Amino acid sequence: MGEYLLRAIDIHKYFAGVRALDGVTLEIKPGEIHCLAGENGCGKSTLIKVISGVYQRDSGTIEFDGETLNKITPIDAIMKGIQVIYQDFSIFPNLTVMENLAINTQLAAKKKIVNWKNMRKIAQEATEKINFKVDLDAQLGTLSVAEKQMVAICRALMFNARLIIMDEPTTALTKKEVQALFKIILKLKAEGIAILFVSHKLDEVFEISERFTVFRSGKLIKTGNTSELDDRKFSYYMTGREFDVQTFVPAATSDSPVLEVKDLSLEGSFENISFSVKGGEILGITGLLDSGRTELALSLFGMAPATSGEIIIHGKPVKITSPQVAIENKIGFVPEDRLSEGLFLPRSIGDNIIISEIDNLTKGILIDKEKCKEEIRRWVEELAIATPDPDNAASTLSGGNQQRIVLAKWLACNPEILILNGPTVGVDIGSKHDIHAILQDLANKGMAIIIISDDLPEVMQNCSRVQILKHGRTAGELSTQDITESMILDKMM
Repeated sequence: MGEYLLRAIDIHKYFAGVRALDGVTLEIKPGEIHCLAGENGCGKSTLIKVISGVYQRDSGTIEFDGETLNKITPIDAIMKGIQVIYQDFSIFPNLTVMENLAINTQLAAKKKIVNWKNMRKIAQEATEKINFKVDLDAQLGTLSVAEKQMVAICRALMFNARLIIMDEPTTALTKKEVQALFKIILKLKAEGIAILFVSHKLDEVFEISERFTVFRSGKLIKTGNTSELDDRKFSYYMTGREFDVQTFVPAATSDSPVLEVKDLSLEGSFENISFSVKGGEILGITGLLDSGRTELALSLFGMAPATSGEIIIHGKPVKITSPQVAIENKIGFVPEDRLSEGLFLPRSIGDNIIISEIDNLTKGILIDKEKCKEEIRRWVEELAIATPDPDNAASTLSGGNQQRIVLAKWLACNPEILILNGPTVGVDIGSKHDIHAILQDLANKGMAIIIISDDLPEVMQNCSRVQILKHGRTAGELSTQDITESMILDKMM
């Protein structure tokens, strides 16, 4: 075997005449952790599918373990030792852990009768490889995202994997779970297995990978050692833009708080939470997954009404008993999962933008179509939503543009308080920067904003104060002007 385990050289791929890959090259050494990075639509997923035999390349060369692979099918790739763990893990949620792990072996052996004893033995051996403790009889749908991922890794190792490709493996994981995953990745590396880690999260790329490759718009931009990178260079390679990162300082704040929360509690989730936010301020709320941060957001928006305590808006106590009441009190809410909670994906971009203000766009029982078009055009321009046609389905857009639609939907209601839960989850660097700029601009125009996030750089750059939650209680409130990430982490853990 030569220096490289995998060499994908000068790969071209077209879809209906559009260049998805324009002569890209990727080389991975045995036992190397290599990061493939780039914004959404840059060609990362297309190359993964070419390497794993899902797509056939239009031109270029693929070599694996010194052997040139002319035409690859997914079965060929698996037999060579190439395994892909996709974002959705490609698992069967209605089957048990044991069945998920053993099914491929049974199919490969063309077994007609299931040998349950043998299946259990196969599954046990698979989980023991990474010392993963799990109930083999548990239905997969009942497991956490992190556990599902471990099942997918165990399954990959069953076929003598030599290269494991992980597509955005940390999107839905907490900091703790990410660290557990990194330990597994380092263990696999020690066994000589190469890992292609696909991500656009800068801190993770620096922490786990030795070498990196960056794509932009289907082209290879840069490859090299991660030790030569810094945030500024990496962002530039990915976006072609220079970002000036500055901590947000409110231009001006209202004399009195727009929102005050006093001893707010939700039985079983959080208790005695108190804070206030003035107009023009951005308050950060952070904590681990079990800290109660998401439940707090749901309470403030009336989706899980608080069981005790007070919510005061402009000096008047209000009972937020439903989202309708929250909206009436000028509260907007951008949820954590935009796909299932924030958007009607099959409906048009325009419909998604105007849905929350539809009552204001009707004359009697008829919708004012001209007014609707005007409103849609306004928000597409104002938030720079990248679409050739607002009549296209929301599902056709990238994560960053989908998040802008959710923002537009709420901004169209003229909220005075905007709560965002994980505002840039699954969003690439360029869109992340743009969304942060939008939020800072809204604050400078007088809006009271709350960002709930476990992305500490996001909290520190955009918030003037951060409240830290731990096990449902306030663990501290700090000014972001004179703190470090480790100071926040110390209080979170």
